[in-house]
Amino acid sequence: MSAEFDARHRELLQNDAGDLYQKIVVEGSIARDDRRIAEGAGDHDSFAFLLDLGLLALDPSTDRYLPVDPAIVQSRVVAPMGQRAAELLAESTGWATTFAELGLAFRRTAPSDLPIVELRGLPNINRFLTAAVGDAEDELLTAQPDGARSPEILDVALERDKRALSRGVRMRTLYQHSARRSVATRDYVDAVTRSGAEVRTLDEFFNRLIVIDRRLAIVPGAVGTDVAVVIHDPGLVAYLADIFERFWERAHVFTDRESTTEREIADDVHNMTVRMLVEGHSDNASAKRVGVSTRTYAGYIASLKAEYGVETRFQLGYAIAQQEIREKSRAKNSPDH
Repeated sequence: MSAEFDARHRELLQNDAGDLYQKIVVEGSIARDDRRIAEGAGDHDSFAFLLDLGLLALDPSTDRYLPVDPAIVQSRVVAPMGQRAAELLAESTGWATTFAELGLAFRRTAPSDLPIVELRGLPNINRFLTAAVGDAEDELLTAQPDGARSPEILDVALERDKRALSRGVRMRTLYQHSARRSVATRDYVDAVTRSGAEVRTLDEFFNRLIVIDRRLAIVPGAVGTDVAVVIHDPGLVAYLADIFERFWERAHVFTDRESTTEREIADDVHNMTVRMLVEGHSDNASAKRVGVSTRTYAGYIASLKAEYGVETRFQLGYAIAQQEIREKSRAKNSPDH
């Protein structure tokens, strides 16, 4: 019997060779000089394969080939495949462990000539992020703008973050207020906070940021590209961590369901929308900074029009400006001034 068989052989056994074997089983045997298996005949290759495989055996007393029980042959074919699979699995595990050790050394030791490294493509970014978070020992700081994240991304993040939290890593995450409207985000926050994480939301727009153990930071690359920038420089990492801390101090606890807090958050979103309108940003840019879709942002503008009793955006801008003038006048003429 040949030492190795592959998918081509299995397909042959499932088709032509298998059909011939079943015919021989029905007939009980096949003569050595049967014309169907003669050199050049249609079934010759299938016959040769069955013979090589061990599914046919010659009976010298009758000069005929008899079918062999497949259960007997199976162990001789499949067992070596399982052995090779086990050896390949062990070898692949060894390679993966070696690369992981080298990757850990690379991420923990910032080369003096590579304080900043670019990662291109989402697969590379995600692989690096998973490995870097897996290396965290003390602290994870993450800032996630643009409102709610997709359930698929949150599922991956949840498993990764819970592993880090189970190791005793302290984790703080910052979202925009609009993330509170997402069921998937609320479920994620409930899960990680039960594991010890802290989550807050902020009305202001901020850029995506991840800081790991205050030794490594990851920020977005150029706008509109799948590029991430990995920063090892201690001074830059400390600066980015300080920015995070300043945002964190102004943010509201995500799990706080107190009515006062919810009203404050609603006021924050209202004021942010007004600011975007007054500053003249486009709807797309404003929606991004508020952390909602353009459709939701258009709903905010419609609510403001109803609140000020106007019909057009120009009238709305004028009404807001007049209100600000009146408020400044009252503040100037108040007894405290």
